Amino acid sequence: MKLLSLVIWATLGLFIDASHAAPLQKGTDYAADIEFALDALEERCGHFFDQKGVQWKKVRSEFTKAAKAVTSDEAHFELLVRLLARLRDGHARVQPTEANADFVYPKDLFPEVEGPGLFWCRVGKRYYVRNAMGNGAELGFRPGMEILKVNGTKVDAWVKKRQAELSELISFSTDQQAEFYTLSWGLAHPKNTPLKLELKDLDGKKLQRTAPCVERSYTPEGPVNYPAQVETTKDLRYALLEDGVGYVHVCRCKGDLPEQMDVALAALHAAKGWILDFRGNSGGGFDHDDLMGRFVPQGKVFDAGVKRFASTGEQPFGGPIVVLVDGTVRSAGETGAGMFQEDGRGYMIGESATAGMSSQKETIALPSRKFELYVSVMSNKARYQGGKGIEGLGIQPAEIVALDPKDLAEGRDTLIERARKLLSDFPQSKVPYRPEAFGWKPETR
Repeated sequence: MKLLSLVIWATLGLFIDASHAAPLQKGTDYAADIEFALDALEERCGHFFDQKGVQWKKVRSEFTKAAKAVTSDEAHFELLVRLLARLRDGHARVQPTEANADFVYPKDLFPEVEGPGLFWCRVGKRYYVRNAMGNGAELGFRPGMEILKVNGTKVDAWVKKRQAELSELISFSTDQQAEFYTLSWGLAHPKNTPLKLELKDLDGKKLQRTAPCVERSYTPEGPVNYPAQVETTKDLRYALLEDGVGYVHVCRCKGDLPEQMDVALAALHAAKGWILDFRGNSGGGFDHDDLMGRFVPQGKVFDAGVKRFASTGEQPFGGPIVVLVDGTVRSAGETGAGMFQEDGRGYMIGESATAGMSSQKETIALPSRKFELYVSVMSNKARYQGGKGIEGLGIQPAEIVALDPKDLAEGRDTLIERARKLLSDFPQSKVPYRPEAFGWKPETR
């Protein structure tokens, strides 16, 4: 199975062995399952509905009617998948119970797909090639090219239609999560599907190229390009930039993130400021206070008002920090990136708010005992953003920064460049943490 199909099924939690045949069980009351699900979801998740724009009365009417036509486990599974997509919950998934472990998922629901070797981005109302990899690059697609039409349809209309198609089956917590997904993984289609693109190069010349979906579907890294000579740990990419700024890309937030950060801290101890790039972060779980302590000078305690953070680690960094985010930052990546802004330790910029899928979850067993629903019931970090939390909203950066097509064409990451400028003239009036108050001075690096 290709990578994108694995990503989709991982989103839905459906790692099922397709080699086993699913015996058809007679006498299942599928309508009763749906009725129970509608009631339970409203009870456990209903407090999110207004915030997420979920019109549950319409959903209830639609799915109550649709349930009457269900006559098989496969059709029931598909209906449940579509129901959870209406929740707008990035963690939501349908999963077979142990009693139904031999269930074979319907392959036509999520067919195997391949990508065109391209990722896109939106800048204002226009769309551009963000990355060209493999087959896409070989066919002459270049970052910074403006996309005008796709298969004869104006690109804006094509993207909206594609996003709506994906949203029928995949539950996205926010519009920005859905959009960033659509412009990366969502470009993939069944093998050999052609994407006939009308484009405009940086000189304004129109051209036409076809990108067949024959390429392994890449996972977006986060940054447009990594700086030269990046070093790595399991979940970090880090480098000291030529102007003395430390750059760290936090790919995931696993339990040993603070210890991995120690490696970067040791290497970047002389940095005059840090860029913490969370773009593309797929989440995980870690000790937030332990990580934040790595950014409080030794022997000091940072009082952030609601929280107090004591210094941790052997070489904590006490200087200014700029955090980078966008709609690909998910789950624990959001709580991790968000604490630097919420608790006043850094300044956050981004193309958009984060994905808005950070929550506590519960599993709801259905009466038939064939499937269960894994759904978000409470927002993580409810104290964030004036008590609004993260789920269904995302973390809104202090400054929205769009990618620049000229930067894309020249291999520069606009957000990294903006962060470097901010560190040379830091917006200290907007960040409560003051390095000098903790004894940190650039000249003592």
